[in-house]
Amino acid sequence: MSISDLFDSGFQKRNQDHFAAIVKVAMTDEVITDEEKAFLDRLARRLDISDNDYKEILKDYNTHPINPPTSYDKRLERLFDLAKMVYADHVKGEGQVVLLEKLSIGLGFRSENAKYVVDKALILVNQGVDGDTFADEIKNMNR
Repeated sequence: MSISDLFDSGFQKRNQDHFAAIVKVAMTDEVITDEEKAFLDRLARRLDISDNDYKEILKDYNTHPINPPTSYDKRLERLFDLAKMVYADHVKGEGQVVLLEKLSIGLGFRSENAKYVVDKALILVNQGVDGDTFADEIKNMNR
């Protein structure tokens, strides 16, 4: 196996784990709505998740760990994706918020700040901001 194969497989595994974390948020109410499905489809394409992997992750999403990115910007990108999933069906359930707080800690946000960061993230997503604005606002709240 070449180094590029190892890199590609590691990159793909991280994408699959990220996708599985988002599926966990979608499945907190045990139903994937049409809007959530559309979001998952777009995200799967963006993360280069194959149709077969997509189906396997939907069946067995709990077996994928949260692999936190080392880059703060990548953590914000993942938090943005997760927060968008919470609002995909326009229902922000308490279970989804609690899971999002746990996932944010898994992404590397400090546990004492998780609720504050998640609350801000959900407000921003509800306002319809784009990814760049989201990242800037979250970064600025710590200053």
